[in-house]
Amino acid sequence: MPTKLVVGLTGGIGSGKSAVTTLFASHGIDIIDADVVARDVVKPGSVGLKEIVSKFGDTILLDDGTLNRAQLREVVFHDADNKTWLNALLHPLIREAMQSGIQNSTSEYCILAVPLLIENKLTTMVNRVLVVDCTEQQQLERAMLRDGSSEQTIRNIMASQASREERLQAADDVIDNTGSKDTLVDQVNACHMRYLRLAEQQ
Repeated sequence: MPTKLVVGLTGGIGSGKSAVTTLFASHGIDIIDADVVARDVVKPGSVGLKEIVSKFGDTILLDDGTLNRAQLREVVFHDADNKTWLNALLHPLIREAMQSGIQNSTSEYCILAVPLLIENKLTTMVNRVLVVDCTEQQQLERAMLRDGSSEQTIRNIMASQASREERLQAADDVIDNTGSKDTLVDQVNACHMRYLRLAEQQ
């Protein structure tokens, strides 16, 4: 368990995780975002990108030398061995970068925002699990609106994630994002005060 209070923030696609992390950041709290970290470990010059290029060749790069994510998705999506190889490469790099983010955090506590916190069994990295929750119908509508993806694509993503029940079972704290922005602000404020108290006891 980390010595600093680390809150693992998670939720399904379209649940409103970004809105919640933005509110915590407005209190001066450091956010370590797994999605940002995942992009950093494959940026030009990184070990991750070098390994990917040496396995799949230069065709995996865009003209500017950055990773062609769509191309990589194709390569991985149709070949289970490639997916296993990629996960074995990236997961340790991502975990290491997240650990480093936690250690370098200077706020009273920090938030580790990981969409697949429960699925990837990363709860050992955090002291508390905070789940942003809404109905599955809301997830579907919000994600379609935001991503412009088809209903089927969003449903497939939802099916690959932990169920709402599994997330809620793993939660120490829940933010109910079925209502208005105002109720979201109030809930984040309440969580923030609770975490400050817990951080003092850490």
